[in-house]
Amino acid sequence: MKDTENELLPNREECAGSLKNILDALYVLNGKWKLALILSLVRSSKRFNEIQHEVTGISSKVLDKELKTLELNGFITRNVFPTKPITIIYEATEYSRTLKGVMSELSAWGYQHREKIKESMRKQAS
Repeated sequence: MKDTENELLPNREECAGSLKNILDALYVLNGKWKLALILSLVRSSKRFNEIQHEVTGISSKVLDKELKTLELNGFITRNVFPTKPITIIYEATEYSRTLKGVMSELSAWGYQHREKIKESMRKQAS
């Protein structure tokens, strides 16, 4: 874990600004699916069924809603091709790639947290 003992605490204005920024980010990325969907599409463009297969547990209805929200916020594009039947491909935008650091930090923190919980459970069992 990062040592915060010697760091200065933020002043009231900095704290309020940080809180506003975090709330804005959470408003856009809220829910359990958005970051998973972005990560799936950053790796490669996919059709609806391919996304649903990769992101296990998401229903068609929720996937449709989340894709529309991600498109509205500029994280993905929906490309329609005039084939028979019509082909729709979803792909990540360059803007979605700005979340790379956020996803990396969340992944590292999630791993660290999972290990902490495992250790705590081991201690309780012994």
